[in-house]
Amino acid sequence: MISIQQIPFGPESFAENPEDRCPCVLVLDVSSSMAGQAINELQQGLIQYRDELLLDDSLASKRVEIAVITFGNTIRVEHDFATARSFVVPLLTANGMTPMAGALLEAVRLVESRKRVYRQNGINYYRPWIFLITDGGPNDGAELWEQAKNALTGGVERKAFSFFAVGVQGVF
Repeated sequence: MISIQQIPFGPESFAENPEDRCPCVLVLDVSSSMAGQAINELQQGLIQYRDELLLDDSLASKRVEIAVITFGNTIRVEHDFATARSFVVPLLTANGMTPMAGALLEAVRLVESRKRVYRQNGINYYRPWIFLITDGGPNDGAELWEQAKNALTGGVERKAFSFFAVGVQGVF
């Protein structure tokens, strides 16, 4: 395992790394139902993802920017966008309910915000990716879930981002 300290990442870094970017938001279920083996495997998967970007693809390590949003007890941006070299894998802890819709809306907001930063700094970018990893369905209300579905559907149809949903073992 590689140990890397987090380096603040902002517009000044674009001068040092002017590569085109591909923002990738990982929206991770850390609700109580993910406790045990599921949360441990998710933690190891994050480490492997970061390490493979760093070690196996030098161009991707400069271009892919990773952000992490977790949802469980709360919805939280665990890590804002950073290249693999600056990405520090957050410690995941399972607890709480499954406010998935709110987390997905936060992911859409984060992607749109990052695209504005790229445009303001003259950085080209590839279509952003939003990955949802969960073992269940949302429980933050039908109205919020409709908003999230509309935001995701609209974003995909406009080609504003690509969306991928991954169900872990035991997903309903």
